[in-house]
Amino acid sequence: MSVSQPTFDPSAPHQLRPHLRRVRLFPAQMANQQAMGIADAQQLSEKMVLTSPAAQFVLPLMDGTRDLATIVTAVQRGLTIEILQQLVAQLDDAGLLFGPAFDALQARVHQEFDSSDTLPPASTAALADAAGAAAAGGQEAWDALDDAAKEKLGAERLVVLLDEWISMALKDAEKPSLDALPQAIVAPHLDYPRGWINYASVWGRLRVVDRPARVVILGTNHFGQGTGVVGCDKGFASPLGTCDLDRAFFDALRRELGPEQTQLLLKDRFDHEREHSIELQIPWVQHVFGKDEAGKHVPVFAALMHDPTANAGQSYDGNGLAFDPFVEALRAAIAKVPGKTLVVCSADLSHVGMAFGDQVQLVGEGPEIEENRNRVFRHDRDMLKILMDNKPDELLTAFSWQGNHTRWCSIGALVATWKVCSEQGTPGSGGVELFNYAGAMDEQGTTLVTSVSMVVK
Repeated sequence: MSVSQPTFDPSAPHQLRPHLRRVRLFPAQMANQQAMGIADAQQLSEKMVLTSPAAQFVLPLMDGTRDLATIVTAVQRGLTIEILQQLVAQLDDAGLLFGPAFDALQARVHQEFDSSDTLPPASTAALADAAGAAAAGGQEAWDALDDAAKEKLGAERLVVLLDEWISMALKDAEKPSLDALPQAIVAPHLDYPRGWINYASVWGRLRVVDRPARVVILGTNHFGQGTGVVGCDKGFASPLGTCDLDRAFFDALRRELGPEQTQLLLKDRFDHEREHSIELQIPWVQHVFGKDEAGKHVPVFAALMHDPTANAGQSYDGNGLAFDPFVEALRAAIAKVPGKTLVVCSADLSHVGMAFGDQVQLVGEGPEIEENRNRVFRHDRDMLKILMDNKPDELLTAFSWQGNHTRWCSIGALVATWKVCSEQGTPGSGGVELFNYAGAMDEQGTTLVTSVSMVVK
């Protein structure tokens, strides 16, 4: 069965001067030949385009200012108008160009977001489904189950995984539990298969502490359009249930921010739709703290933090919520609402390797390769020591001066966590403790991502 190809529309202005959205490129195979995949970096569109690797010379010119003839002349390399028209048609059909197709896609995503008080699970649901399918005896047996049976089995197997990871992470720990609820914890937002040991190392130690009144999760905006701090006015679901929005806390935060800054906080709230740095903490909140007498999980509030080393803490373009006003409002809201608040800093550290543009070898033996890895670890250790010494402003200065060459992706969440805790009392007045530091690397050494498990008591 043949699949019809999108057709170029010469009457469409957005195709005549194509403006490419933020995309992600990846190697692929097409008809047994090397190809390049183009996907939506913001994950709004599920479609992708497979094309020639030579398209990498074309895409940067699609900025909405050039017509097709200008792009062909600039690129050359055998590019023709006909080839470019076909690529433009495919990109537009996939919602990867600014234009009517993307507008409709975005409107649909926004409508779905606003239709519920709770964001549905994504990556955690996929993990539960995979674990459930394995327990059921394979994909065919899993597919034969009804939805209710799948949800039940998937949730049960996810709980088993969390408990297994906690047992493995803490089996040799001298102190496998904390004596009291801390001010804050730091956990990774890596996918569970790569990051489980650091999730379990810190979350597992909270199993016997007092239940918090709420959890505030500070994450990283990986895919969204927001240029400053982006809050969420919804709760979050996982295969284990729902954590409702703490509306009393949210209202307190809004009062501290005021109407104008609240509007900035929420204008890009749709960025939370597919943001894993918040979602991946939710099952741990639910599993560790359980439900109250009314059958409710701990309520939450979540925000995505931008990088405060860029533009002196202001939003990247001046049109979003700046770093300092949010931190001050968050700090004040935590101090005024009743009950204890646990701040969860959902943070990964260095991102290095060829996948991030580094021309260094990370896999193998030998002094040079070992030094490539150790250079990353030393840098992480030096930056973490600044946090351990309770000096978040010095951390900002260090990264601003160095240019964040190992691509820590969660500087904003880390610094905000320390600053919020500092006003509730001296940060780490009961001790700042690092439980574990780890790096996760693929077999080819194209990506090395580091993370920690920490607690601010």
